[in-house]
Order: sequence, then structure tokens, then C-alpha cells
Amino acid sequence: MPGRHDGRFAPSPTGPLHLGNLRTALIAWLFARSRGARFVLRIEDLDPQRSKLVHEEGQLADLLAIGVDWDGEPVRQSARRELYLQALSRLEAAGRVYPCWCTRAEIRAATEAPHGPLAEGTYPGTCRRLTAAERAERERTADRLPALRLDAAGQRVAFTDLVRGPQEGVVDDFVLRRGDGTPAYNLAVVVDDAAQDIAEVVRGHDLIDSTPRQLLLARLLGLRAPRHAHVPLVVGPDGARLAKRHGAVTLAGRAAHGEEAADAVAWMAQSLGLAEPGETIRAADLIERFDPGRLPAEPTVLEPAAG
Repeated sequence: MPGRHDGRFAPSPTGPLHLGNLRTALIAWLFARSRGARFVLRIEDLDPQRSKLVHEEGQLADLLAIGVDWDGEPVRQSARRELYLQALSRLEAAGRVYPCWCTRAEIRAATEAPHGPLAEGTYPGTCRRLTAAERAERERTADRLPALRLDAAGQRVAFTDLVRGPQEGVVDDFVLRRGDGTPAYNLAVVVDDAAQDIAEVVRGHDLIDSTPRQLLLARLLGLRAPRHAHVPLVVGPDGARLAKRHGAVTLAGRAAHGEEAADAVAWMAQSLGLAEPGETIRAADLIERFDPGRLPAEPTVLEPAAG
């Protein structure tokens, strides 16, 4: 791992990329390209209901429009399900997996219980505590297949983020396979990063809470884990994550107001301290200027498009 900096960008084709997504892709690309490393693209299309080819095509076009290229053909998770299920079988054989029938409402109610509220999204271990008889009864009477969860044993995982420094978190019993049989995000991303020999994962700060989970999972599977860099988000004028309600937040939306992709690149570069106000610059020209230590510490506000 030392000396290697191969990176990736892994969008889900469920809609167009907004400027925050594109800026994160640019940063990930700069992390890799500034050190002569590979940069690959992975299409995270495990959700067949929401993933659309038209979105994938639009995302690839937008990346190329801002100057972000990649090595080799994009990898699609939908073609790799067998790899995820093999990893799941290894965890089952090690006794680290159990079925869970809890609904989201039941989990939410448990985490809000007065005996000690848990962090949002944290699983309280309800189905882990079922006896063999109770589990058999659930299997007999349930009207749906259970999800499969990792028995994380409440492990605390520490890591050093390349942007934010020392971090740590307690890992809850997260989902490995959904009730509909779909491998879950955390399992798939760990398997894929190892298979693609990814050394550095650069992504938005909103995903930092998933990192202890993924590091633990890599350890349990005997896989080499990448380093992580969680970068600040782009937010709307209200301070919330970018969304449709903020108006023109995509390249197409900005183009409707007379802005070109080059204008978006210039804005991204300026927001990262890599260009002066009013300077027009290509993504390729940013490679020699890039310094991770100069990344902003706080989110950047995307102002409404002019005109």
C-alpha cells in the first residue's frame, strides 16, 4: 500500500450528478492524477428499481465535460453480485451473520427508547438477541425474507483520515444483504475496492460514518483496506446538502442560465483554493497545483445561477 495512490469515483446512476458530486469526483481525480496513479470508475447500480442507463450515460458525459477521465472501462456492480455473495458466505461460515426481520419503523422506535437513545441509523441488535426458538418462529410466520446483518460485536474502529485526521467509531450490526436479496452497499464497496486494488477512497464527508464499518468488514474478510479522505460538501444557500429544491445545481441546469462546463470547473477550482477569482482553467491544469493540505475545512455554498 505505501507509495500507491490508485483512486476511484463510484456514482449511483439514479439521477444526474450535481456540482457537489462533480467537485468530489474532481478532488478524487486530482488525488490520484497528481501522483501519477490510476483512476477508475465504478457504477454502483445494485438497485435495479432506481438505476437507469440514461442516468449513467449522463453522469459519464458530465465527468468528461469537466475534464475527469478514467482508466479502463467502468465496472458495474450489477455484474458482480456473485462476488458479494461469496464474501457473504465466508462471513456466514465464520458465524458473523444473522437474519433480521426488523422494519425501519421498529428500528426507529428502538433507537428512540427512553432507556438510552442510539445514533440515527444505528441498529440496536434486536434480532441478534433472539433465541433459536424465537428465530425459528420468525422464519415460520414472517411474510418476507429477512435481511442479513453482521454481528459486529460492538467493535470500536479507529483510522486516520487523510483530510480530517484521527477518527474512530463503534460499529453497529449493519446490513450485509437486504430483505429482497440485494447485497448491501457496505459489503459491495469493500469487496470492490479490494478487487480493484484501490489504495485511496476520496468521498464526501457525509459518508465518514460508514468508514469504521467498511474497515471492520475488510478486516473480517482478510482484504486490504484503502486509506480514506473525506472532503467537505457543497451545500445550498440554506446550508443543506444540494438538492433539486436549490434550483440549478447540475451542469444542465447551469447551462440553462448561460453557464458552460468551463465555468463550473473554474468555480470548483476557486472553491478549492486552486484558482484565482475570474481565472479560467482546465482540470488538467489543476494537477500540478493540487495540494490536499489546502482543501477547505468547511462546506462550500453554491450560490444560485445568475440570470
